[in-house]
Amino acid sequence: MAIKTVADLFIHELSDTYSAEKQMTRSLPKMARAATSEELSQAFLDHLEETRGQVERIDELVAVAGLKLKRVKCAAMEGLVEEGNDLIEGIAKGPVLDVALIGAGQRAEHYEIASYTTLVLLATKLGYEGAVPLLQASLAEEKATDERLGMLGQAAAIEEATDR
Repeated sequence: MAIKTVADLFIHELSDTYSAEKQMTRSLPKMARAATSEELSQAFLDHLEETRGQVERIDELVAVAGLKLKRVKCAAMEGLVEEGNDLIEGIAKGPVLDVALIGAGQRAEHYEIASYTTLVLLATKLGYEGAVPLLQASLAEEKATDERLGMLGQAAAIEEATDR
C-alpha cells in the first residue's frame, strides 16, 4: 500500500494495530499457561479479554467511520510474540520465566501504547470524532496493563527469582 496522505497513514496504522491485537489474542493464552504465578497468569487472561474488546472497538471504528482495513501483518508484534515464545521454550517454568514473561508482556504493551497514541493523534487531526474515544479506551487499557505487569515485576516475582 502506497502511503501518500495522512489518511492513508491512519488506515495503515489502524490495520497494523488490528493485526497486532489479533496476534496478541493468540499469544496471551500461551503466556498465561506458562506463568507460574497465579496472579500473573490471571493478568494475562484479563488482558486477553480486554484485547478481544480492543479488536471489537477497531471493528466498530471501521464501521462508524466507513473505513476499510488493509491486509497487513504487524511485523513488530510478530517479532515480540516470537521472542516471548523463545522465552517460554528456553526457560524452565518458575519465577525466572515469570519475570521474563513480565518483560515480554511489557514490551508488547509499550508497542501497543505507541500505536494507540499515534492513532488517537491521527484520528483527531483527521476529524474522526467517533473514533477518538474508542482509541482512547484501548490506550487506557494498554497503559493499565503495563502498570499492572510492572507492579507484578516489582513484587514477589523478581524477589523470588533473584533469591536463587
